[in-house]
Amino acid sequence: MGLIMIIPIAIVIFIVLIISVVINNNSNNMDSNKKLNAKDFFLNIGSIIALYTLVYSLVNLLFTVINTKFPQINSYNYLGSQSISFPVATLIIFFPIFILLMWLLERSYIVEPEKQTIGIHRWLTYLTLFIAGLVLAGDLITVLYYFIDGQELGAGFLLKVLVLLVISSAIFGYYLSDIRGTLTSKSRKIWRIVAGVIVIGSIAWGFSVLGSPRTQQLYKYDLQKVSDLQNISNQLNSYYYNTGTLPQSFGVMSNGFSLPNFADPQTKKPYEYKIDSNNTYELCAEFNKSSKADEINNKPYMIAPAYPGGNGILDWSHPAGHFCFNGKVSQAMRGEPTNKSGFPGF
Repeated sequence: MGLIMIIPIAIVIFIVLIISVVINNNSNNMDSNKKLNAKDFFLNIGSIIALYTLVYSLVNLLFTVINTKFPQINSYNYLGSQSISFPVATLIIFFPIFILLMWLLERSYIVEPEKQTIGIHRWLTYLTLFIAGLVLAGDLITVLYYFIDGQELGAGFLLKVLVLLVISSAIFGYYLSDIRGTLTSKSRKIWRIVAGVIVIGSIAWGFSVLGSPRTQQLYKYDLQKVSDLQNISNQLNSYYYNTGTLPQSFGVMSNGFSLPNFADPQTKKPYEYKIDSNNTYELCAEFNKSSKADEINNKPYMIAPAYPGGNGILDWSHPAGHFCFNGKVSQAMRGEPTNKSGFPGF
């Protein structure tokens, strides 16, 4: 929604403003009681960096959950998982840091109220207001554009718009109150509670949609298994092209190069390989979860594309438990055998 594009620009503006504020405070406030010191500098810088990191991670988390819960029908996704591990880890670490820094700033304002008007605080506050205003305006413009252009406003799209609207409005409202000097200890505490509820609620929603860390691990095992079997299927087609026959076992292909993993990464047992006829075979494995189409919208799993040309395995969807994929190599693929191993140059 434009937030990712704004962040690099904000970082550049942020660095320039910091340099300007430091120079300005050291040159113009040498005899002032509002002189910038190291503590004020790092508390203000730290709180803003923590805020931007939290917002970015929160939006990333919510967008990932929304994309999984309400996938776009007209978009094609290759085999892969929608992971929330990094944004969740970032939120868990940075949110307490942000709360601590804001609490320290509040204590310093109580002791020395004039610190709320020092240059670095005002500059960073106005910068944050500016960025929040840009995101808010861009969010509303996007909705209006889609409406006027007659494009479909799906549930996923509207939820993303709502996420940016709520977050940017909250940030804008908080820092506008701060610059006006209307924030009290009670109102700051309410803001902290609201922020905590949003963060914890978002993490809980993410796990409810995408599963617990253990569930995520099981899906990653299944993804790796399908990836291994895809590579094996490709090697079987390559072997057939070079020799005109299917190999009797994985060991026959062991003299090749860039060979796939023939063992299940979870059980460490070899994948099952069966020859059904001269040009058909089966590849089997044990799967933890199902990837069927009726479940895929609520799980972090995407169906892999079919092997081009009608060869190999055409459908990589699978149920939970032991399952075999049926593969086929076309008679048109037969080539002149190059060597006994089936791989040129060996």
